[in-house]
Amino acid sequence: MKKILTLTLATMAAIVLAACGGAISPEMVEEPDTLRVMTHDSFAISEGIIEQFEEANGVTVTIVESGDAGTMVNQAILNKEAPVADVLYGIDNTLLTRGLDEGIFVEFSGDASVINADFQLDADNRVVPVDYGDVCLNVDLGYLDANGLAIPSSLDDLILPEYAGLTVVQNPASSSPGLAFLLATVGAYGEDGYLDYWAALKANGVKIANDWESAYWGDFTIGGGGEYPIVVSYASSPPAEVLFADPPTDVAPTAAVVAPDTCFRQIEYAGVLANAAAPNLGAAFIEFMLSPAFQEDIPLQMFVFPANVNAQLPDAFVEYASIPEQPAFVSPADIAANRESWIEAWTELMLQ
Repeated sequence: MKKILTLTLATMAAIVLAACGGAISPEMVEEPDTLRVMTHDSFAISEGIIEQFEEANGVTVTIVESGDAGTMVNQAILNKEAPVADVLYGIDNTLLTRGLDEGIFVEFSGDASVINADFQLDADNRVVPVDYGDVCLNVDLGYLDANGLAIPSSLDDLILPEYAGLTVVQNPASSSPGLAFLLATVGAYGEDGYLDYWAALKANGVKIANDWESAYWGDFTIGGGGEYPIVVSYASSPPAEVLFADPPTDVAPTAAVVAPDTCFRQIEYAGVLANAAAPNLGAAFIEFMLSPAFQEDIPLQMFVFPANVNAQLPDAFVEYASIPEQPAFVSPADIAANRESWIEAWTELMLQ
């Protein structure tokens, strides 16, 4: 079986990421000719992108889909002594501390200088930011205009009488964007105030959906012809509405609310797993994930934004997407320590 010999990371960093990114030269350390990359089920990349890395290194990349992000991280923890992959991609800042505390990653020694340094939340550099996305309120512009309503300028607007019965959100116990929006309210109002805000939302007729699909494609006035013109979704949803419109349109029917402390930023990371069979090749692949070829492809595949500060956004994102300048923030450590108690308190208030 064909093998690839890889450099130590100290010298490899200087030669990886050639024109197509991620190429390494043979020397010293023997590694397998297959790289296993563990991902959540939402991972997507255009045909031909990963093949660039495979051709540059003479290897095969196998994608190991592992359910949603939480299931994936649980599987990585349970198998950390004998991991089913070499690289894990898709752990986000709501789960990050759990993975780090369980010791599932080794220190990354490659070159990640192209990333937005604000996204690096691990002081020990075990994981590398690859992309980010903001969970934000989305509004039906036509409905608001027809009813003389302004786009909400804060979370407080949702509890005003004129917005009564207009908002649908997701259950944070069963939905990733639902959890992100709950965290946005914790970040905006603090641990002592977020439940008061939710009580006011409940009194103002907020609807709770089980997941994003049922909220956006069922309850939202745009996505599913429902009765709620305000929905928790993503900052990248408006460009998606244009790109997939039938019939085609060049006018977004929705907009994301990106006012201060109204969104929560989810940052996705990749890391080399402890006890990986191909750690050097794995580090090279993460560098490849930061290359323009990979980074500029992911917006239209996964509708997230690239972490590489030099990556160019597609035209639809430039024209129709908005990036919040001040998303609500809750530290990964606080999320890890309090996530379950916050969800339990929310459930007791909102569903009982």
